[in-house]
Amino acid sequence: MFIDIHAHAYWEPVPYVANFATPEHLIEVYDKYGIEKGVLLPVVNCEIYFPQTNEDILNMAEKYPDRFIPYCNIDPRAMSNSPEAPLDKILQYYKDRGCKGIGEVMPNLEVLNPLVQNLFRCAEKVGLPIVFDGSIQKTGCFGLYDDFGLPQLEYSLQKFPKLKIFGHGPVFWTEIAKLDTPGERGVGMRPDISQFHRLPDGPIKEEGVVPKLFRKYENLYGDLSDGTCYKALTRDEEYGPKFLEEFQDRLYFGTDYCSCGMDIPLTRKLIEWRDSGKISVEAFNKIARENAIKLLEL
Repeated sequence: MFIDIHAHAYWEPVPYVANFATPEHLIEVYDKYGIEKGVLLPVVNCEIYFPQTNEDILNMAEKYPDRFIPYCNIDPRAMSNSPEAPLDKILQYYKDRGCKGIGEVMPNLEVLNPLVQNLFRCAEKVGLPIVFDGSIQKTGCFGLYDDFGLPQLEYSLQKFPKLKIFGHGPVFWTEIAKLDTPGERGVGMRPDISQFHRLPDGPIKEEGVVPKLFRKYENLYGDLSDGTCYKALTRDEEYGPKFLEEFQDRLYFGTDYCSCGMDIPLTRKLIEWRDSGKISVEAFNKIARENAIKLLEL
């Protein structure tokens, strides 16, 4: 019923930071929730997670080809820490190996950092979509920093019109509504490396920048994984379905399964909204799996 646009897996458990699933455990989760297959995103940035290789992901996909689709990833500081680094050569290599996209990009750099912009340029050149997580901090965290209102993302959408950029994570999805203060957006980090959330809730009184960017830029796509996206969509039971209906051609179901035992309530909510008529069957099918089939050429 579903295809997962965003998941993580490690061959072996990693200590301390996150309770990532093994590929075998992730398959069990998929069977439980009616998920046919999913995209595996390698974690390569050192800011918070233990880096893994693109080959890890390729090997998982090769072992379970009916359940996993590989993405590749590369730290924008790689290959000389320069905005002229030939990252396109590496990305083309992994594209030729079967990788269908890039991400999850999570270095704690600004979106407009020349190194990040070089990665975007190379991704556009090679023809691979990219997904990144965001940050409200310029240090002491993971994810690409953007300002209130996401101007750096908008500039990138303008600069790379042929690059499919997937909005993901709290910094992006909190701006589905107009925020009263900058402090409402996203998550921060405490010294013990645990996240704390400052996420708005309640009815959406006025649209934020996210739906406006969707209307303005056809190369913006929506990764619906992560609990913060679920909260953004369900905080207003009238607006959430309308958002899904309007942008149904560029939204993708996802789990961001990164902790064993976590719930995936989006599966139930999408089915509920479909069965109650809040979203059309056509929109449900696109978001649940058809958009992914088209994007990933399955």
